[in-house]
Amino acid sequence: MIRLGIDLGGTKIELIALDAGGGELWRHRVPTPQGDYAGTLEAIARLVGEAERALGATGSVGIGTPGAISPASGLMKNANSVCLNGRPLKQDIEDRLGRTVRIANDANCFALSEAVDGAAAGARVVFGVIVGTGCGAGVVAHGQVLTGPNAIAGEWGHNPLPWPQDHELPGPACYCGKEGCVETWLSGPGLAREFKAVARQALAVPEIVRRAAAGDAACEAALQRYEDRMARGLAQVINVLDPDAIVLGGGLSNLARLYANVPQLWGRYVFSDTVHTRLLPPRHGDSSGVRGAAWLWND
Repeated sequence: MIRLGIDLGGTKIELIALDAGGGELWRHRVPTPQGDYAGTLEAIARLVGEAERALGATGSVGIGTPGAISPASGLMKNANSVCLNGRPLKQDIEDRLGRTVRIANDANCFALSEAVDGAAAGARVVFGVIVGTGCGAGVVAHGQVLTGPNAIAGEWGHNPLPWPQDHELPGPACYCGKEGCVETWLSGPGLAREFKAVARQALAVPEIVRRAAAGDAACEAALQRYEDRMARGLAQVINVLDPDAIVLGGGLSNLARLYANVPQLWGRYVFSDTVHTRLLPPRHGDSSGVRGAAWLWND
């Protein structure tokens, strides 16, 4: 059996073909036609055709997208690739390919990839978090993505930072219209913004990390504040979901100190005398999303 996974990103569309055991058979990527819905459909259909001709076989198709399909209308919503919003993406792709496809949010695909054959392989319940430009998340239980009746399961980034300190209130404005969302604190831009507000100096996140490692006190303090906020945010998830593993993805997942420091902190906030949840770096890195799209056909 061949599984085709497609990562529909804002700048590139990537396709991977996996065999039954998860081995990579074929991979290719093309630029995303910017703001061009019809062009996006054509690019997806062309990639699928190229893969199947190269492999001499027809495969199942799973697609990871920004945003989600509205259960009420069947149309795309909440996608930062705005040309997708309000469109019947699933139906249009199925019409192009002549077969049923499965579509999930890209954070759900990341979580599924790491749960099936990634860092959390074998875990019963996995919470996958992407901490990068934004802050998305997905939930996988017993090998299946949890979507929910509102198609928002795992939208951790748009909840308020828990146990806020006085100086953290009301919190930064979020594009969703609220203030103090987890995303405004734990995304890469959120970390850079908070450092600038406290240190009165603008630095990119990689430079903050580099200087902290070199002994810069202000940068080290910024990372310690970040780690405590992540501990609070993930403790709330543990209190509700009690996952076996939490896997980090996105640019900030490369910060090795998180995996030691955050679990040392979250015990202050978790409603338990012990915390057995594991915090893990991703096994598949930037490939997790596209692999998870292929694994949407995992039944």
